[in-house]
Amino acid sequence: MPDQPVPVPVPVPVERLRFEMPPAHQDADAERARRKERLAGALRLFARLGYEDGVGGHVTARDPEFEDCFWVNPFGRAFAHLGPEDLLLVDGDGRVVRGERRVNQLAFAVHAAVHRARPEVVAVVRAQAPYGRALACLGELLAPITHEACAFYEDHALLDEYAGAEDAERIARALGPYKALILRHHGLLTVGASVDAAAWWFVAAERAAQVQLIARAAGKPVAIDHRRAVATRERFGGDLAAWVSFQPLWQTVTDSGVNIMNG
Repeated sequence: MPDQPVPVPVPVPVERLRFEMPPAHQDADAERARRKERLAGALRLFARLGYEDGVGGHVTARDPEFEDCFWVNPFGRAFAHLGPEDLLLVDGDGRVVRGERRVNQLAFAVHAAVHRARPEVVAVVRAQAPYGRALACLGELLAPITHEACAFYEDHALLDEYAGAEDAERIARALGPYKALILRHHGLLTVGASVDAAAWWFVAAERAAQVQLIARAAGKPVAIDHRRAVATRERFGGDLAAWVSFQPLWQTVTDSGVNIMNG
C-alpha cells in the first residue's frame, strides 16, 4: 500500500496572557477606601511574613483628595490585627487628622519627607525584615545575580551611613528617583505608585537580599551582565509589573478567612 500522508497538526491558538489591571476609581471616596483596604492588607501580610519588630515599621498611603495627608498604621498596634478602620490620617507635620490613636511622629517624619520629595509616589514602606537589615549592615546594594534582583538594577540606592529619624530629609534625598533605598544599619525602604507596588517591592527586595546573602555564604555569586540586567529591569521593574506580582500575595490575605475590613 502506498504510504499514507502524514497529517499536519493544526496549531492550537495560544491565548495571550491575561491579568487583572489596577482598577480606576471615579471619585476620591472609592479610591480612599481601596487604598486603606490595601494598606491594612499589606500590614497583615507583613505580620505573616515576619516583617514586624516591636513598634517599628510603617506603611503610608497618600490620601487621594488631601494630598498632603497620609494614611498610616497607629503606634503600638500589631500589624496582624489592623483593619482599614484602625488607620490614622496624618498631615505632613505628623498631626493626626482622623483617628483615635497616636502616630510614631519620628518614624512618620521619614515617610512624610519621602512623600514631599516624590509627589508621584502613593505609598512608602519601611519595615523590619531580617535579610534587608543584614544586607544594610554590610552596606551593599542588591546585586543583579538573579532574574528577580534585576528589577532593582540601577533603580535603588544606598545611604551608606547611619541615619536616624531626625535625618528624614537626608533619607528622602538619598532615595532620589529610585524605587528602593538600603539604609545602612536600618534596612529597606520602598515606594510605589500604589500600595500594592510599594509592598511588592519591599517583599521582592527582602527576598533578593536573602538570596544574595545565601549565595555569598556558599561561594562567589556571578552577576548578570549589564545589558541583560537592564533589559530585565525594563521588562519587569515597573510598578504595573509589581502590582501584578503582588496579587497572589493579596489573595493569601483575602482567602485566609480573615476579613480585613473588620479589623
